[in-house]
Amino acid sequence: MESVYVRHVELLGFEKRFYPSQHYVYMVLVKWSDLSEKLIYRKYPEIYTFHKSLKEMFPIEAGDIDAKDRIIPSLPAPKWFDNQKTTETRQGTLAGYCRDLIALPPKISRCQLVREFFQVRPEDENPPAPHPYKRNETFVMSKDRARDNKTEITGPIILETYRVIADYKQSSKYELSLEVGALVDIVEKTTNGWWFCQCDSRRGWVPASYLEPLEGPEEGEEPEPDYEGELYVATKGYEAVEDDELTLVAGETIEVIHKLLDGWWVVRKGEQTGHYPSMFLFKTGEKKEATNEGTAFRRQTPPPRRSTIRNIQSIHAKGRNKMSQDAYRRNSRRYLQQRGQRASRERPKQPPLLERSNNSENIAPKPGVPQSVTEQKEDLPAIPPRPSPELILERCTEDTRKKVSIRKASGEGDGPTKITL
Repeated sequence: MESVYVRHVELLGFEKRFYPSQHYVYMVLVKWSDLSEKLIYRKYPEIYTFHKSLKEMFPIEAGDIDAKDRIIPSLPAPKWFDNQKTTETRQGTLAGYCRDLIALPPKISRCQLVREFFQVRPEDENPPAPHPYKRNETFVMSKDRARDNKTEITGPIILETYRVIADYKQSSKYELSLEVGALVDIVEKTTNGWWFCQCDSRRGWVPASYLEPLEGPEEGEEPEPDYEGELYVATKGYEAVEDDELTLVAGETIEVIHKLLDGWWVVRKGEQTGHYPSMFLFKTGEKKEATNEGTAFRRQTPPPRRSTIRNIQSIHAKGRNKMSQDAYRRNSRRYLQQRGQRASRERPKQPPLLERSNNSENIAPKPGVPQSVTEQKEDLPAIPPRPSPELILERCTEDTRKKVSIRKASGEGDGPTKITL
């Protein structure tokens, strides 16, 4: 009797677990030839170990002897540090690998190694005990996007991992104390520079200026400067402490030209530019949102700036390229000058009638007519004489001529002919 084999494998998503330590497992639905369906959980490193064993078992099909004979799909090696972002982005590749694996010839897809790997294990039916304070987080992949070898996640927010560049001590019960080198997952990024982070089993608000992305020093979500500016109103006054900051009082209207993720935006007041806490700014025309207990503390004190942090220890050899205040001022003044030049070019020209009245003083008045009357007549456009009825009839259409002849025949044409255009 033929052994039961795997006939279909489908990647459903992944799960974030916190016990015994934080790690990620993929959820895989396995359909067998006996019509049974089982849900299994596999870490990516063990999937890659299985892939290497399969290549060793079938060296010809793996392309080890001749690359043109390879039919076993490829699979990238795991990274040294596996975070949630890499787990999420790897789903499309892994879904395609499972699909291509089962489509291989039976001697590979139904071999003992494949059957044993997809067999249900005791830990699949009875997962490890959950964390005492955290619940496992499940991220489900859309089926339509899985077929296209792309990823789409529904469920909790996709978390990014950042590194702490300096020791930070909390100043509120809502904040989180961190040590340099610690890795945190970003749960929420806010425009005021306070980010809600998760470090092991602790959660709290941390200044964005104390964090750096792992991939590089540049922050891809930070927009480019927009010197056209957006109108904002200062809801609270602030007195400048650093040279590149701007002092405002409550109620002043300014233009925001650069929205930085650390919560210190570059604003313009007239020709002056400087950094200002974004938490004290409110966009004109928008409705204010109600504040709750969790956000109240963030609206009282702005986060510290990156330039005020001491003993920064970054893993990147080259820091983030920040624009100087002189560059902001220079570019802003250049934009204001260009905007003024455009406004002067787009100013409407003087009407011909007004130009004629302005030049009327150069025209000599007619004899016997007061100069004021002459100027008044010269200001008015000339009215052409009305053409004669015969000329109008000559230029009219045949249908109009017929109507005029009918009116004359009916007696309406007595007296002078009157044609209304």
